[in-house]
Amino acid sequence: MTTTLIPLSGIVLLGASVQWLTGMGFALVAVPALILLLGPAQGVALANCAAGAISVVGLAGGWRRVRPAAMVPLCAAAACTVPAGTWLTRQLPPPWLLLTMGALVTVAVLLVMRGARLPALHGRAGALTAGAVGGFMNSAAGVGGPPVSLYALNAGWTVREFVPNAQFYGVVVNAFSVTANGVPGLSAAEWTAVGAAMLAGGLIGRTVGDRLPEHHARRLVLLLALTGGVTAVAKGIWTL
Repeated sequence: MTTTLIPLSGIVLLGASVQWLTGMGFALVAVPALILLLGPAQGVALANCAAGAISVVGLAGGWRRVRPAAMVPLCAAAACTVPAGTWLTRQLPPPWLLLTMGALVTVAVLLVMRGARLPALHGRAGALTAGAVGGFMNSAAGVGGPPVSLYALNAGWTVREFVPNAQFYGVVVNAFSVTANGVPGLSAAEWTAVGAAMLAGGLIGRTVGDRLPEHHARRLVLLLALTGGVTAVAKGIWTL
């Protein structure tokens, strides 16, 4: 798999950069490309590992702003649905898995882009719903952030409130997902490339983040994610 080093590094670099720009977005940007490059199971497993690691680093400076009252039901619900997402990835043939993952990413991005306000995502019940959907999506498709984004939007959270809580959720749900999905079987050279790309992406994201308005960065993340989701759907249909 040495031929994957350059594209793998590029994907992780881009994902890590946008994660530092917006507080989340690694999986949205990277997962569609990773599943095309490594296959659905390996791509999702790598996204879980990388997104979890980035969330740990990001949470270090903002853990005091985490809201336990909202995060406990979100994370508890996610823990219950992660096994179902893992089961799904092991049951579907590769073309259907690509199609399903691409569709999940595409629908999630479109909902976030529209700023959908859903009565079901209010209060404690909303936290449980968002957590359950996010846990399932994270283990099945590597993308668990959009339901939490929609919950935060419906709860009226500011960006400053959202980011540390999203990082906390990312740490917990990706830990569950890695436990369920396992660690991707990359070579030592590939792991080294991933680590270097994550570090470089963090530096780029922080540098660009000081200059790029937040709404432009968020729009870029969503457009990249939408492109990747549609591409995965197209490849899934093509290989049926």
